[in-house]
Amino acid sequence: MPPTVRSDGGNDGVLLAGCWSHSRRKFYELHVAESSKVATETVERMATLWQIEETVRGQSPDARVAARQEASAAVVAELFALWQKTLPRVSGKSKLAEALRYAISRRAIFERFLTDGRIELDSNTVERAIRPQAITRKNSLFAGSDGGGRSWATIATLLQTAKMNNVDPLAWLTQTLERIANGWPSSEIDALMPWNYAG
Repeated sequence: MPPTVRSDGGNDGVLLAGCWSHSRRKFYELHVAESSKVATETVERMATLWQIEETVRGQSPDARVAARQEASAAVVAELFALWQKTLPRVSGKSKLAEALRYAISRRAIFERFLTDGRIELDSNTVERAIRPQAITRKNSLFAGSDGGGRSWATIATLLQTAKMNNVDPLAWLTQTLERIANGWPSSEIDALMPWNYAG
């Protein structure tokens, strides 16, 4: 049964949180091109959010929320006030309007980190962790055929998953292939996944 989507953007206890880096990129391009004072002001104010996060990294969720409420909440409120004031004054087809609409329409998920100390300001850590897996999977598309590429992408993904679960990929793959060769039942294939490897 698919998860039930709730009005707050979550599903079955999982909440969607906005990545501030993704929003920042849209403003940063305009800032670098020196085409928008609002974009430059946005980038400068957003920098404060990352500075605050540096001071609370590694602390408990409660401590992070307290610091965010004390310092980050005001910065976020100022940013949304600036964006909402600016949007009606710029061309709806401009890159700035696009950046503003992106942020404003996602306000609830961008503010979620302010009240939940488990949530990061951005998804950069996760993206860095999965980058090797994604690059390997992309490179496998040149495996000689569509089928070969898909097979290699699957194997590469499983090997990277083993690494992400602190499992020796060679040991896991060796054991898995031996078990399959010895008639492992397909109904119990989940037990062979890297996260279930016992060594």
